[in-house]
Amino acid sequence: MKDKIIKRWQGPGGFAEVLRIATPLVLSTSAHTVQMFIDRMFLTWHSSEAMAAAMPAGITAFVIVSFFMGLVSYANTFVAQYTGAGRPHRVGPAVWQGIYLSLAAAALVLPMIWSAKHIFRLMDHGPVVQQYEVTYFRIMCVGVGPVLICSAISCFFTGRGKTWTVFKINLVATILNIVLDYGLILGHFGLPRWGIAGAGWATVTANIIAMLLYIVLFFRKRYRRRYATWRGSRPDIDLFRRMMRYGLPNGIQFMLDILAFDLFIAFVGRINPVTLAANTMTFSINMLSFLPMMGFGIAVTTMVGQSLGSNKPDLAKRCTWSAFYITFGYMSLVALGYWFYPEIFLFPFSIRAHPQEFAQIEPLVKNLLHFVALYCIFDTGNIIFAAALKGAGDTRFVMMVLVSFSWTLMVLPCYLAVKFSWGAGKGLYVAWGFVTVYVCVVAVVFLARFLQGKWETMRVIEQVAPTIPYVVAEVPASEAEVN
Repeated sequence: MKDKIIKRWQGPGGFAEVLRIATPLVLSTSAHTVQMFIDRMFLTWHSSEAMAAAMPAGITAFVIVSFFMGLVSYANTFVAQYTGAGRPHRVGPAVWQGIYLSLAAAALVLPMIWSAKHIFRLMDHGPVVQQYEVTYFRIMCVGVGPVLICSAISCFFTGRGKTWTVFKINLVATILNIVLDYGLILGHFGLPRWGIAGAGWATVTANIIAMLLYIVLFFRKRYRRRYATWRGSRPDIDLFRRMMRYGLPNGIQFMLDILAFDLFIAFVGRINPVTLAANTMTFSINMLSFLPMMGFGIAVTTMVGQSLGSNKPDLAKRCTWSAFYITFGYMSLVALGYWFYPEIFLFPFSIRAHPQEFAQIEPLVKNLLHFVALYCIFDTGNIIFAAALKGAGDTRFVMMVLVSFSWTLMVLPCYLAVKFSWGAGKGLYVAWGFVTVYVCVVAVVFLARFLQGKWETMRVIEQVAPTIPYVVAEVPASEAEVN
């Protein structure tokens, strides 16, 4: 047993290497998780309606931008496979295609601010909550450009396995965001008390600073020389087409998957404001388990991409299983906490919340955390095996699975459960039951696809024909020539 553990720990694709690449990414996503958690906590101290509005408004804005984010972030796979193939001069151009897409997306999303009232009127969450939702949504639309540019340039570092740089930038942005949250939401440090608008502007400001840091590092002299980060800025039609070919399914899947959860929140929120607030709080707590593990997902995509780029599928499989074992252990511990000690996760929300309002929300959240405890273990398979498939280029399969199952197993059943008040909780617990089934089923499907092995032969980068050296046939020399 000891020898097996040592063998799994050491060598390429072992626990040690996975942790080396994934740890900064886990810390980065954890920092983002903490920022969102504190953001919701400050909003709870400010107003329960503002906290309830932050989740649907934030997710609705994210639905709109998620298509472009899924497309732009797929540059990570291109960077990883080019790195594994030993072709650094193609890395810069791959990142630039993501930057161009980011700028185009920002121009397309910005006009959505004029549609905000119509969007949230359809959700029918009550006049006060709707007003907060519109405010937060509009601010998030303004900040789309910096978010996408950060996503594109970060691929330059994550795709090469240089993940500590991403963590350092995210840490700076997170600290700034939290400080501004405290000041602008609650009116401290001499700043105005803007409530949910303050939360929005704090996030946008932090993302702008992160974008500027990424740009400065991307154009460093050594990167310009080795990775063509400047001379590779010219549009590359062939590379752009391939990024669209593999990235489009990733973007579509990402957008429709987020939209499915957005509709789930909208349906459940129609029951009453207390249910909406409990839903928002539960998802905020769920991020403590989900988002940090996304760092392992990015690491798996990178390591699989590099392994396949250097034609080492066995190494790709080994690093995937190593990441799975680590994340499964973490998720299991968190699930035990959700089930047996929910008060630990609820305590920060209760510190300065209105006692009567929190007393109504608390029992609902405790019950919903039981569902989260069940499905978060299966979420390990969703994160890790889907990431491995994406690292190979199997994005169409991932898209078809997530889109089809999310709408048939989650969205439609949840809508019916709420509309016809199935169960004693007026459809709430039945709806969460369908969410749990959806997560479990998808995890099993991704595992089956991974074990099938078709992804091992896939590549997203162009294949380079082998160079055949010119050789002059040897002719025996005559005795006269020798002399």
